[in-house]
Amino acid sequence: MMPPLALYAHFPWCVQKCPYCDFNSYTLREALPEQRYVDVLLADLDAQAPLAAGRPLLSIFLGGGTPSLFSPAAIARLLGHARVTLGFDPAVEVTLEANPGTIERGRFAEYRAAGVNRVSLGAQTFDEAQLRKLGRIHSADETRRAAEELHAAGLANFNLDLMYALPGQTAEGALADLQAALALEPAHVSQYHLTIEPGTLFAAAPPTQPADDVVEDMLERSLHALRAAGFEQYEVSGYARAGRRCLHNLNYWTFGDYLGIGAGAHGKISGRDSIVRTQQPREPRRYLAADPRTQVRKEIAREDLPFEFSMNGFRLVEGFGDALFTGRTGLGIEVLEAALEPQVARGLVERVPGGWRASPQGLRFLNEILVGLIPA
Repeated sequence: MMPPLALYAHFPWCVQKCPYCDFNSYTLREALPEQRYVDVLLADLDAQAPLAAGRPLLSIFLGGGTPSLFSPAAIARLLGHARVTLGFDPAVEVTLEANPGTIERGRFAEYRAAGVNRVSLGAQTFDEAQLRKLGRIHSADETRRAAEELHAAGLANFNLDLMYALPGQTAEGALADLQAALALEPAHVSQYHLTIEPGTLFAAAPPTQPADDVVEDMLERSLHALRAAGFEQYEVSGYARAGRRCLHNLNYWTFGDYLGIGAGAHGKISGRDSIVRTQQPREPRRYLAADPRTQVRKEIAREDLPFEFSMNGFRLVEGFGDALFTGRTGLGIEVLEAALEPQVARGLVERVPGGWRASPQGLRFLNEILVGLIPA
């Protein structure tokens, strides 16, 4: 059976580039080319539509960059075209990433009317000093107002992004951030460790981050607070109320298919005899000038499939089943068993009835699992 299909659309511009960010994003230094960019997104989608093989979209994720720089009318145009071109699953999830500093009053109601039914709000922290260190353009009060707007617009299904292990942060400070987030009644919380990535401003002048034992304390306190508030951890960084897991991310973690449109967007498509990854030109001007049919296409080698699948599947707290691995990769389960034998011996991976999952230690050190799966 063909995997479910999702759509990722990338919007590459931000008001300013954050010093920790290594995403494909660019500071907006001139007028936003909204109409032209959406024109090219539609052409990109049309060029890739045959890859859908008649499958409707299970989910759509509008990411960036800062998609909320684009007007509700532009988003409505894209979603309307996607509905006509590919069709939507009756329970389609449509997520818009939004920066609290770019949302005007009443705009979330317009995004909902455009077809958005889930929002991911980049709060990061509620500490004003930390917001300045992170180069964020919004204040904690703007995050609170954005959450109020979301509830008022009927978009209670929203995620709050939070970062921890911030420069000089204490375990008490991280817990205060989480409690401030929970007070806004989100449906989902994503917690990410601040990582110093190559090529970022932070990499050139790394800030001092908390020691490992302090970070462990942060995570333990956060997990207790989230559970007490009715959230369940279902993947490494994701916590959700009942029925509010992110369908789009679950499709990634279960090795589903997705079309990627926009500057630098990646895709993954299964065919009868192969699985192919796609990528569009990263730089916005190059993307706008390119023929969308000339995207980079690279077939995943058969020997790479255990690594490619595990890179996603082991993020899930519950793990994955043998049938999912064989169904999505076309490989026998004995291939994965042989590859994972050393990780099982080290206590990083557990064999469960009919499947696999990372141990609690393995969830903390996923890279240790994956390194052992990289083909020689």
